[in-house]
Amino acid sequence: MTSENLKKISLNEKFGYASGDFACNLIYTTVSTYLLFFYTDVYGLSAAAAGTMFLVVRIIDALADPFIGTIVDRTNTKFGRFRPYLLFGAFPFAILAILCFTTPDFSSAGKLIYAYITYVGLSLVYTTINVPYGALTSAMTRNNQEVVSITSVRMILANVGGLVVAFFVPLLSTFLGNTTENSALGWQLTMSILGVIGACLLIFCFKSTKERVVLQKTVEKVKLTDIFEQFRINRPLVVLSIFFIIIFGVNSISNSVGIYYVTYNLGREDLVKWYGLLGSLPALVVLPFLPKISKALGKKRLLNYALLLNIVGLLALLVIPPSNVALVLIFRLVAAAGSLTAGGYMWALIPETIEYGEYKTGKRMGGLIYAIIGFFFKFGMALGGIVPGLILDKFGYIANQVQTPEALMGILITTTVVPVIFLILAMVDINFYNLDEKTYDKMIRELENRDKIYLDNIEEFEAK
Repeated sequence: MTSENLKKISLNEKFGYASGDFACNLIYTTVSTYLLFFYTDVYGLSAAAAGTMFLVVRIIDALADPFIGTIVDRTNTKFGRFRPYLLFGAFPFAILAILCFTTPDFSSAGKLIYAYITYVGLSLVYTTINVPYGALTSAMTRNNQEVVSITSVRMILANVGGLVVAFFVPLLSTFLGNTTENSALGWQLTMSILGVIGACLLIFCFKSTKERVVLQKTVEKVKLTDIFEQFRINRPLVVLSIFFIIIFGVNSISNSVGIYYVTYNLGREDLVKWYGLLGSLPALVVLPFLPKISKALGKKRLLNYALLLNIVGLLALLVIPPSNVALVLIFRLVAAAGSLTAGGYMWALIPETIEYGEYKTGKRMGGLIYAIIGFFFKFGMALGGIVPGLILDKFGYIANQVQTPEALMGILITTTVVPVIFLILAMVDINFYNLDEKTYDKMIRELENRDKIYLDNIEEFEAK
């Protein structure tokens, strides 16, 4: 374990890397959470126009992922392959976010065109930053335990960023809107503050990290069609892609239906924010111990136990009387602890699929593989948006009314039974993951030998 590729990463570098996800969450979580409300209630778009735009942008964004991943994998600069995108994308990302929360003095049609241009631009720049940011983990080290540790720190700061957005964005936008007596300006100033902080943190992430894994320039010629080759030979990538669809689908369902469950089934609209907070809070307790848990249990057992914990928490919500609010919140914590453990750990497995792809093909395609994963988790998020709407409509849910027993049952089923079915499928899927610790270590030794041969004969390789 003395190789530069396998060395332990300092805590400072781990936090420096994690600051990039904190930055992305400050900006993009604000966009994901509040932009629809801004468009309808402040900017002046109709709900139908805004909803259609969100669907169009999501499709464009998902389709762009593989192309961006291919471009990233062809990048070679003095700063490395992935880090330059953090440096040069930071302020365009912030500026476009600010423009999204800016209300120009245009006609209705002009405003809609402006919204499309700025939101599509923001989404593409975000993907251009997020794909290489995610792939950077695989370039920092080949040490699997260090990858898990880096991912744990990353997920902690990502969740802290989400908590900051959940609590402070409404507070700050209201305060600034009241101070300036202009609600639109309040939102613009709020996004300006978050955008500048986020951009500076992305640059800090760039300066704090180092790409160590050997880049064999002459061997690697990555093209878009390599996606199909990866799906043919890279079984861990296929298994993980399915896992991402399911887990992000479950998370999306839980997040979207939680407000209905608390408002109508519990009859406690005042608890919505606390129910949401409890969905993120376990991350600060569980994720710091993820490397030790992973080492003790191994990949499959860790994920199976986490999924089982999530299932237990959800099934408890199915049978607990709505009047027992304290018990509901306790099992919300239990379910969230399982969900966050599985959700945090699955990111640590992506670098393994990159190593496996390199082992099988000789090509290191970090950008392309992260783009593939990005496409699938966006598909999962879309699935999570469709499923609750269809089920609630089937059970006769009508907004802003006292719900019928059938509608309440529909909300309960969507909150508990539907996610449990998906989680069982996730347990089946992850047991097809064929990279155990012994196989992985053998693979890494082979890749290290290839790196050594390349470095010992680099002039000959470069001359070809």
